[in-house]
Amino acid sequence: MAKAKAVTAQVKVQIVAGQATPAPPVGTSLGPHGINLGKFVSEFNEKTRPIAGTLVPVIVTIYNDRSFEFIVKTPPAAILLKQAAQVAKGSQTPGRASVGTLTKDQILEIAKTKLADLNTESLESAVRSIEGAARSCGLKIV
Repeated sequence: MAKAKAVTAQVKVQIVAGQATPAPPVGTSLGPHGINLGKFVSEFNEKTRPIAGTLVPVIVTIYNDRSFEFIVKTPPAAILLKQAAQVAKGSQTPGRASVGTLTKDQILEIAKTKLADLNTESLESAVRSIEGAARSCGLKIV
């Protein structure tokens, strides 16, 4: 009977989808664990090609035989909000200065996208969470 693989490390890193290279941040966070960086980079870039250019969180599970698995999470809410509002960055003084506006429909779409990674199963709670993130970025909801 084959031995079960033991998990030696679990690394969380944010990488631009479709553009990973063995250079930092990938190399510095995964290199010390001895995994094949070239294999990771090629698999990651292939899996994230549809959303290329978006910063995504990745959880890499590394096993004792130096094999690995990775899970690509949805992009952070702030990034999705800025893309939907078509702004480069959020407000320096949220609550006082607004940098853009979003519609309720855009908030709903972002909430549906993020629902799998949020700590709620309720769409209404997810919408409220995304609305709070939008206010923190200095975006108005109309």
